[in-house]
Amino acid sequence: MSEQETTDELREAAERAKERRELAPVSLTMAILAVLVAIATLLGHRAHTEEILLQTRATDQWSYYQAKNMRRNNLEALDEVLTALENTKAERAQEVHKHFQQEIDKYREQQKDIETEARGLESEVRLATRHGNRFDLGEVFLEIALVVTSITLLTDNRAFWYFGFVLAAIGIACTASAYFVR
Repeated sequence: MSEQETTDELREAAERAKERRELAPVSLTMAILAVLVAIATLLGHRAHTEEILLQTRATDQWSYYQAKNMRRNNLEALDEVLTALENTKAERAQEVHKHFQQEIDKYREQQKDIETEARGLESEVRLATRHGNRFDLGEVFLEIALVVTSITLLTDNRAFWYFGFVLAAIGIACTASAYFVR
């Protein structure tokens, strides 16, 4: 249900409630549910935005890791060529060989740190996904609660209003549970 449809529905409910005072609590409930839907929607959008940003950072980190890996592989290959040519100028070859080994070791260490950070970011992405999914589920239940509650206005059957409360409680619980997911 779009925000415009929700607003129109609330406006119509308010007009009906003016005519029938006994339905005022139902209209108030619908207004509160509409606010809760908006909050759950906002939280869900923010969680999914964070998920995308974290995924981008993780991808960047893995690209950085790959670049370091390629540099290390190139140095290892050059070192092997140098070892094959060692007989030409042994002293200079030994200096270059030592330098290459230091660079290779440096890249190996940097890769470990980069990999750890990339894996940490991937873990954060999974957490943001779980948060966003909980917010989305809460939003769905709150939307359904709003619709079910509005049926009370059409049918004069308060059972729909009470059932709307149950669905709203489930929606609120789903939304709140996002903060306890680890």
